Amino acid sequence: MIRARTIALAFPFVSLALLTGCSSASSTVGNTAATGTPAHSSAAPSSPAAPSSPADPSSPAAPAVSGSPAGASQPPAGAVYFAQSGQLNGPVLYEPACRSGCELSGDSTTALWNMSWSSWSRTDAVGAGTEKLDDCNPNCAAGTVHAVKVVVTFSKPVTASCDGTTRQYWTQAAFSWPDGLPAAFSGQNAPENPFSYSGIGGSGCA
Repeated sequence: MIRARTIALAFPFVSLALLTGCSSASSTVGNTAATGTPAHSSAAPSSPAAPSSPADPSSPAAPAVSGSPAGASQPPAGAVYFAQSGQLNGPVLYEPACRSGCELSGDSTTALWNMSWSSWSRTDAVGAGTEKLDDCNPNCAAGTVHAVKVVVTFSKPVTASCDGTTRQYWTQAAFSWPDGLPAAFSGQNAPENPFSYSGIGGSGCA
């Protein structure tokens, strides 16, 4: 999953992870390595690929950014973006709604849904909503997806360039789960928290 292992946003993200595209990192979110491949206490098979989180028909799609930020209005100068799964060469989000699945991991095992952001400044962003975590048992393709309440904090912005565009991006996601996590995420299967997208930085579309 970005379950956020140090985000899971378990950054799981959070594993808050932690609710579209993201860069390589040395730690994991949820059951997912920052490189976008699952990382579990017990080795997860490399194939088949984990299925994407099921669509939520009751919620509108989260706006994806391609050269311009998400949302109805233009972001302010110096805005900080979230690169889904830590990948700069995919959609990036500014104060994302994350209503259709805001991916924290490249293998779709950890995503944020129905997020409401109480703040989104140049130093951190705090939001609450639902994190969907794949327990990858017996493997990520056949695992159970658990929906849990989550509070996510994005922080540690850095400047990075991709395809001629230079922006600031969050590089850390920290999670808290108000109702706790299911038993499937206990012990060695607990998500990393906080999770670091350490691969974001400098130039290039990692």
